[in-house]
Amino acid sequence: MRHDRAEAAPARSTGAPLVTLDSRLSTIGVLGSGQMGSGIAQVAAAAGYPTIVREVASAALDRGRAGIVKSLDKFIEKGKLTPAERDATLARISFTTELAALYGADLIIEAVTEDLAIKNELWHELDRHCPARTIFASNTSSLTIGSMANTTSRPDRFVGLHFFNPVPLMPVVEVVRTITSSAETLDRVTAFGRSLGKEVVAARDSSGFIVNRLLVPFLLDAVRAREQHVADTTDIDTGMRLGCGHPMGPLALLDFIGLDTVLNVAEIMFTEYREPRYAPPPLLRRMVLAGFHGRKSGRGFYDYAVDPPVPADLGV
Repeated sequence: MRHDRAEAAPARSTGAPLVTLDSRLSTIGVLGSGQMGSGIAQVAAAAGYPTIVREVASAALDRGRAGIVKSLDKFIEKGKLTPAERDATLARISFTTELAALYGADLIIEAVTEDLAIKNELWHELDRHCPARTIFASNTSSLTIGSMANTTSRPDRFVGLHFFNPVPLMPVVEVVRTITSSAETLDRVTAFGRSLGKEVVAARDSSGFIVNRLLVPFLLDAVRAREQHVADTTDIDTGMRLGCGHPMGPLALLDFIGLDTVLNVAEIMFTEYREPRYAPPPLLRRMVLAGFHGRKSGRGFYDYAVDPPVPADLGV
């Protein structure tokens, strides 16, 4: 889906002239090396961009690098990548714990925890040191982009760039415009998304954007169906897979995303919209409190201690 430049909102006046941006994006900075951050770094580097990944601790960086290597090796196993291409991709990625290493990047993509205070602390520091040409983009899945852009001196050069997990496999990215995003910035970020081989969809700045605004209520309804004994875990997932042609059922998808992540996103969206469909069901809260976070914890709606996984005993 092409972004219509004519629809872009004019930049908000900040007391300074609008910056004319160089058309080229050279170096990409990525904040965070978790599943999303490492995936974003991988696709950027694979597309030829020198990429700098920043994380707060060396151990987290090591896990992020190992995840990228594992992902690239899977492409080699499937015949979609050569060892030489893997090595070239890895050579374009540098890893650091120093925020200052990102100061010279042309585009910085944030993929840290969904905590507005943490994100804005990073943006405030980067805004102080990055040159005017640097575009800021958040990969947030639920927070509004304006709540970050307006804390910087460059709201015209701030957008949402929402990728989906796993980033190397999912073919779409949402480019999110705020009321202050400039047309030039939107065009450049849209072109960047397409250069990664992604289909770009344009969204306005409302919590959840396109995909999560529609997906989260669906996932929460699946939890309610399980909670209210509409059917058991397997039948809910089988019904939606075969009845609607979904690649996986909603409860399995919840486990894949992470129940703690979905709970956090739902709470943010409920605060934004105050609509019952975004309110997290009690069962979801109880599971998260019990440490049932899905695949990453070994247990969610399914028990991953066995292969193949079996439905977990939830006591309901």
